[in-house]
Amino acid sequence: MSVITIKDVAALAGVSPKTVSRVINGEAHVRPAVRDAVMKVVAELGYRPNEHARGLSSSRSFLIALLFDDPASGYAADVQLGAIERCRHHGHHLVVERIDRAMPDWLAEVDATIASLRPAGVVLTPPLCDWSELTALLIHRQVPFVRIAPGSDTVPAAMVTIDDFAAAVDMTDFLIGLGHRNIAFVEGIRSHGAARKRLAGFREAMTRKGYEIREGWIYEGDFTFRAGLAAGEALLNLPNRPSAIFAANDELALGVLISALRMNIAVPGDLSVAGFDNAPISRMAWPQLTTVQQPNREMASAAVDILVDPSYTHLPANSFSEKMTYTLIPRDSTGPRSAG
Repeated sequence: MSVITIKDVAALAGVSPKTVSRVINGEAHVRPAVRDAVMKVVAELGYRPNEHARGLSSSRSFLIALLFDDPASGYAADVQLGAIERCRHHGHHLVVERIDRAMPDWLAEVDATIASLRPAGVVLTPPLCDWSELTALLIHRQVPFVRIAPGSDTVPAAMVTIDDFAAAVDMTDFLIGLGHRNIAFVEGIRSHGAARKRLAGFREAMTRKGYEIREGWIYEGDFTFRAGLAAGEALLNLPNRPSAIFAANDELALGVLISALRMNIAVPGDLSVAGFDNAPISRMAWPQLTTVQQPNREMASAAVDILVDPSYTHLPANSFSEKMTYTLIPRDSTGPRSAG
């Protein structure tokens, strides 16, 4: 039997070999009618050019799609590593896509990407995991997906989470235990479910101890280093500044730390700074950041394990959901409240 080539597929489909290559490699901006014609011929001829062809006998490929709004962050790097390692273990491949909700046609772009890639499953990171339009699209397309750290459990899909609320309570209690009473909080993006839970945990711990929550000391950030710088400058220039600042992630905390250093405020002598995530930057900072270790890599690995489980689509989604443990990691950026 002669080997089927890409030219054979192109000739029967009435397109160029380059077009066939674009379709097989899942490239966007191929007209749906052309894509369907090429894939029909590929299936008829049994053409097997690469890993995409492993899924031609079924409705899915051996690809796992990992969707982010910011794939360049430290958080994203950890998640990608965990997903890549687990995909390799299962004989799958990982495709990382950035979703920009500011684009007017973002949902149509996602739809086209899903149709092109035909992924075996999708991993949704925050805040995408809480976008109802996106989860509704995946449900409509019958694409299995797992949500990492969502804000609610109302979507019929598995979740991989930690208890962000309890972790924030523990960190706030830790700062209180060091003698701090005047504690500020730097928020993440308010649309993130995990960010809301961390703020709620901070409020709960302060209220439980009977300490004042100063609304002017709750600074709205966006999980970025730049927002942390702005938060630090605003909070540390107050006439009666806080003695400790708890930031909703490590990038924010690093920005606060740099602001303090620029203003010659000693950390931790005059100010304690704490973050969340245990991202690599928390260990590269000086002093190193006190933080909560969220097992981002392990959470991504667990999400991939769920997606490749053949029974996932046949059993209740909540039977696959996992809540993973967190760890509070004290480091040199926090210390006892200054007597001054």
